[in-house]
Amino acid sequence: MLRHTMLFAGYEFGVLRRNLAWPIIGIMQPVLYLLLFAPLLTSIAPNGTLAEALVMFTPAALVMIALFGSMFAGFGMINETRNGVLERLAVSQAWRPAIILGRVVKDMAMLVLQSVLVLGVAALMGLRISLAAMGLMLLLMAVTGLFSANLSYGLALAVRDENGMSQIVQFFLLPLMLLSGLMLPMSVAPEWMQTVAKFNPLYYAVEAGRAMFVDDFTHSTVPIAFGLFLVLGVLTLTWSVRSLRKLAG
Repeated sequence: MLRHTMLFAGYEFGVLRRNLAWPIIGIMQPVLYLLLFAPLLTSIAPNGTLAEALVMFTPAALVMIALFGSMFAGFGMINETRNGVLERLAVSQAWRPAIILGRVVKDMAMLVLQSVLVLGVAALMGLRISLAAMGLMLLLMAVTGLFSANLSYGLALAVRDENGMSQIVQFFLLPLMLLSGLMLPMSVAPEWMQTVAKFNPLYYAVEAGRAMFVDDFTHSTVPIAFGLFLVLGVLTLTWSVRSLRKLAG
């Protein structure tokens, strides 16, 4: 089980090494938001400082990587499905979940690495957080990637069409982003939006990140975020593997 997963993960890392441009492009949007949008939040920061604005916005920028990066991971799988590559892998002697897990391991590792780079940019701008907060935030990004990547692969195996998947992802992307507090804290939103936001898993990731950045590790959203994304990660992985089995017949 582990050997097969690592074999597939190793292959995916090899493919990634041959084209490092995409991971770099993937962090450009969050970095630009940090540089151009975070300073605008000083007007609603308690003391009006950039450091406080960065504490408010950097967790959102990290979740943005998962939203705009891992959620699009399944597009490559659609091409492999069309070419028959995935079907041949599915009927091979390889442990079938490893075909999905190997890709997810790569996506989680890339998400954590991209998060480190974004945290580095935020630190250069004046962000100061504890090592415990940074470590827990990176762990939260890993479990967020577990969910978003598996969701993307499950959707790719179910739809098997780039145009259809693109429309589905784009349809849900904007409400997920606005109702997670990515751009502005949901505390400034109308009461009905705050209520609806509590049904959005990304809301808990953003709020947990903000709490951890001020060393409030006992905040209610912290255990909820970790538990929620672990459960959703397992559920979406199960869905992906079952879709792969249907592909194999």
